Amino acid sequence: MSLKWTDSLEIALDLIEEHPDVDPMQLHFPELMKWVLALERFDDDPTHCGERVLEAIQLAWIAEAD
Repeated sequence: MSLKWTDSLEIALDLIEEHPDVDPMQLHFPELMKWVLALERFDDDPTHCGERVLEAIQLAWIAEAD
């Protein structure tokens, strides 16, 4: 199953698996975007990403990490 920008929870779960020691509150959006694009299951247009999308992913990561 491929992931799109709208799959913020699934993306967050994959990022937790890939980067278990990272505090998502310390992550800057350019790096977060780079990590999302590098996910094996991610398959969406990079130009469809914006600050709100990255914020949703970051918030899902924070919620799941707690």
